[in-house]
Amino acid sequence: MTSSLQQQPRYLQLAQTLISEIETGRYPTGALIPTEFELCEQFGASRFTVREAIKRLVQLGMVARQPGVGTRVLGPRQKAGYTHVIEGLFGLHRYTAETSLEILQREVVEVSGDLAITLQARQGEAWLSLQAIRRTATQTPLALSRIYVHPAFRGLELGDTGDHTPIYTRIEQQFGEQIIEVRQQLEGMAIDTHAAKLLGAKRGSAALRITRAYLNRRGEIIELAVNIHPADRYSYSQTFRRDDRSALT
Repeated sequence: MTSSLQQQPRYLQLAQTLISEIETGRYPTGALIPTEFELCEQFGASRFTVREAIKRLVQLGMVARQPGVGTRVLGPRQKAGYTHVIEGLFGLHRYTAETSLEILQREVVEVSGDLAITLQARQGEAWLSLQAIRRTATQTPLALSRIYVHPAFRGLELGDTGDHTPIYTRIEQQFGEQIIEVRQQLEGMAIDTHAAKLLGAKRGSAALRITRAYLNRRGEIIELAVNIHPADRYSYSQTFRRDDRSALT
């Protein structure tokens, strides 16, 4: 079966290597990382690729460029939070690889009302519903997730908490389905009592709700995931590239 994952851009691969080297102390806080020219030689990469990689580290707050001096390390990423860098489906796959999903509840529910409309489902369809906590490598609760899986795949087999295979990839592997599109919606919200208890957060504090719908070739929603992230534990970064065939609006 053809994989739905996209090849990670070279500059992100280079950035991830530099992030790792900063976090493991090869380039300690206050030190200068190699110059662009030196990095080009080390990685066999173009200057554009190197500059984009360094720009990513700047966005993460890990380094600062100082004219006439170089690029100085500010420190590693804060372990209590998570910065989600999106570059196509690869970004979603990397997110699951770097975090763990703990399933709290599994049940089959008959959908109706607004939920049925959101799922593009008929009233009364029986979808698999999962409630889960996503955690960082340090076990900090990163998100409370409610996941809905299409009735055709409600027999989905799930691994243990240590298995980082994404839900949509499991569907592809177990049922021969293929996800070709992900639609995403971001909204600000206040954390309610239920979410606050499970996330160890303050009720009424700021959060980011991210809803992702995973669609197959027929345009059907195969999976819908609603994720609630406490604002102080999660940030979101996305890159848009200009297509010369069209104007930016």
